[in-house]
Amino acid sequence: MSTTDIVQKLWNLCHVLRDDGITYHQYVTELTYLLFLKMMKETDQEKHLPKGYRWGDLETKDGIEQLHFYRALLLHLGTEGSGRVQAIFANATTSLKVPRNLKKLVDAIDGLDWYSARTEGLGDLYEGLLEKNAAEKKSGAGQYFTPRPLIDSMVHLVKPQPGEKVQDPAAGTAGFLIAADRYIKGETDQLFTLDAKEQAFQKKKAFYGVELVPDAHRLALMNLMLHDIEGELSLGDTLSSLGTQLDKADVILTNPPFGTKKGGGLPTRDDFTFPTSNKQLAFLQHIYRGLRPGGRAAVVLPDNVLFEENTGTEIRRDLMEKCDLHTILRLPTGIFYAQGVKTNVLFFTRGATDKGHTKAVWVFDMRANMPSFGKRTPLGRDHFAEFEAAFGKDPLGKSKRKDQGEAGRFRKFTREEIRGRGDNLDIAWLKDESVRGADDLPEPEEIADEILERLRVAVAEIEGLRAELEVGA
Repeated sequence: MSTTDIVQKLWNLCHVLRDDGITYHQYVTELTYLLFLKMMKETDQEKHLPKGYRWGDLETKDGIEQLHFYRALLLHLGTEGSGRVQAIFANATTSLKVPRNLKKLVDAIDGLDWYSARTEGLGDLYEGLLEKNAAEKKSGAGQYFTPRPLIDSMVHLVKPQPGEKVQDPAAGTAGFLIAADRYIKGETDQLFTLDAKEQAFQKKKAFYGVELVPDAHRLALMNLMLHDIEGELSLGDTLSSLGTQLDKADVILTNPPFGTKKGGGLPTRDDFTFPTSNKQLAFLQHIYRGLRPGGRAAVVLPDNVLFEENTGTEIRRDLMEKCDLHTILRLPTGIFYAQGVKTNVLFFTRGATDKGHTKAVWVFDMRANMPSFGKRTPLGRDHFAEFEAAFGKDPLGKSKRKDQGEAGRFRKFTREEIRGRGDNLDIAWLKDESVRGADDLPEPEEIADEILERLRVAVAEIEGLRAELEVGA
């Protein structure tokens, strides 16, 4: 049985739980608790769990006794066991109310082909579940999940190396950190090329970050653990004083949350030169200030970061002074949880001084005359092939590049030209001639899903604000 088959089998169980009022997101959280217990047994790591609160103890019980024990187990593991165990089970509660549904989950998990799961990778199994959850609009989890093809392309171009510190200040479910680790392992045979000290650094110190939302933080910890990454992932707000305590990074890869800070309030940290309630502009300041000299970043940001005036202009100007903002990728629409959101990836390198590092910005337009991505046309890694070829192999953006002119997707704009635009980086020159035909119009179900998704995004924003308030309390 392949990982895909196992993921589908687990995902199908969520339909069984509808009578218990379980949402998709609650289901994945519930699965996280149960899979953690089972995986500890399968990987001989039950020493991290207190005796009497392990998979075998849960499995042997039945009916209401099993449900009561499960609730007690969640409470106990939140305060006992190793630090990572406590973090995963912190404030854990179950949404299950009907004993038979817990029994179905326990039996189904116990009956999986665990030999195949271990062979193909338990981390891949769990990532498959997270991806399934994010792709399901009814789960509302897409906000924490950047499309894997985009993550892989960004990592491939930035090229993290062994010995470098890689940070994600808005980690979600830790997709960027795991992709960076996977890239490094794919490029180096760590078992033979790195000594014991270097291997320990990669496992315990190389990857770190912050996540604000408790449920996403829980999923991220589980994801990191299953990929054998033990770096520090803090629960909290990067835009608070916590962000000032993060080590300087060699590489920052991230997709910061959209919206404003606490309904319009300013970040609570006091080290920003340009205070702003715009979360993305605040995160951008954290990122370029948080890089070591020579450090490089790839950051997903919405269009408003490129054109917002006043403080936005000052932050862009400061970025171009302190860093070489060498490349902007204009992303196509429809690849994120909110269809109308227009986004970009900014690639930049921190200079050794604070002045005059951006000489020119190359802009690649992957938005105009592109397919409408979604379920009918899923985004794939191959869609980034032309951009990656134009970007070149140098992670600092110094590869020889060819200006494709008015008709091409890749163009160079000098710092003087950008200054003449009032430092507005929202640059487009291609005429978008893609016209949606009658066959491409969304079905009524899709329109309804989109409306529901926007409502869920609004609710998630409220939950994020509530989490910020709790962190600040």
